[in-house]
Amino acid sequence: MAEMTAPTTAHLEPYPASRTKALESLLVEKGLLTTDHIDAIVRRFEQDIGPLKGAKVVARAWVDSDFRARLLADGASAIMELGLERGAPLVVLENMPGVHNVVVCTLCSCYPWSVLGLPPTWYKSPAYRSRVVIEPRAVLREFGLTLPETTEIRVWDSSSDLRYMVLPERPAGTEAMTEADLATLVTRDAMIGVAIAQAPASGAVAGTD
Repeated sequence: MAEMTAPTTAHLEPYPASRTKALESLLVEKGLLTTDHIDAIVRRFEQDIGPLKGAKVVARAWVDSDFRARLLADGASAIMELGLERGAPLVVLENMPGVHNVVVCTLCSCYPWSVLGLPPTWYKSPAYRSRVVIEPRAVLREFGLTLPETTEIRVWDSSSDLRYMVLPERPAGTEAMTEADLATLVTRDAMIGVAIAQAPASGAVAGTD
């Protein structure tokens, strides 16, 4: 997905971002950290630690219809039931047959930190922020997600005052799975809307590659 690259440095960065990069460069220069170590930490917060919170929220909604109703009515309050911080107002968008939701922030990179942790680099890129609004179906195909032409794709624009999170459809054939095992099927990308939750391969153990 070459189109989903990070923003170029030609754009002026906010002061905190510039200061962070300067500090990072200094630590690397003094041999206190390596760029590989920094990248590994960022990847862990982007792909593992942060999204695990959201995955637990989704799994609970899949098994508990009352919690699901509260989550869809007031996401910020509902996630507190699982010990998560309330954070900014949170709207949870339910995917269903014939309707698929996708989240973006066209102005900057507003993101539901309380449930998803750090935003991925591509989410902050100008390419994603502009194209997913104009041609969402094409962008989803670049992520490997091809939806039927009959499926309505709804794109939601986050802001500093309102964040969105997608509640993916529960995969078929997972009725016997526990809540903990269901959480392993939920990815960060599925909660942004550029992927769907997948049932484990036949004979595979949930949560393994």
